Amino acid sequence: MDKEKIVDIFKETEALLSGHFVLTSGKHSPSYFQCAKVLQYPKYLTLFASMIADNFISTKIDAVISPAIGGIVLGTEVGRLLNARTIFAERKNGVMCIRRGFNIKKNQNILIVEDVITTGGSVKEVMSEVIKLGGLISGVAILVDRSNGTINLHKNQYSIVKLEAVSYDADRMPNNLKEIPVQKPGSRKTL
Repeated sequence: MDKEKIVDIFKETEALLSGHFVLTSGKHSPSYFQCAKVLQYPKYLTLFASMIADNFISTKIDAVISPAIGGIVLGTEVGRLLNARTIFAERKNGVMCIRRGFNIKKNQNILIVEDVITTGGSVKEVMSEVIKLGGLISGVAILVDRSNGTINLHKNQYSIVKLEAVSYDADRMPNNLKEIPVQKPGSRKTL
């Protein structure tokens, strides 16, 4: 599926928003991806999860892990398609950790699935947790890579769509963006 069709799906489902947004990083952007809006539709959840699963079908995967909250729905469907256990990591006191009785055993092959990355910070934190617990990272899968492919998290990394994220520091915003009221739709506090 080509990039334009995927972007059309995001626009159609209102998952790609236009306006003035403050990102988790504290930067300002004229666009925002709310992947949960597209993944609420079973046909698109299955479509995107199938694309990821097809890419990793010949990779040994014992479990799929996703950072909460954004990656959970997609990661669960990818795990179902790969017939692999699915778990998630979440923040406790600001630190990404694996809890709720989930575990990773030594030498288990783990696929990390995330909905959207800009810097890859949450995925890096999950990778650290997996490695700390003795797991082996088999790959990283991303629905939307807002770094336009500049963030390389793993040698076996797959992104469904790569887009350039335009963002500005608060003191360097263009005037047309300054004139639009700020929205903060994300799940984490902004800086």
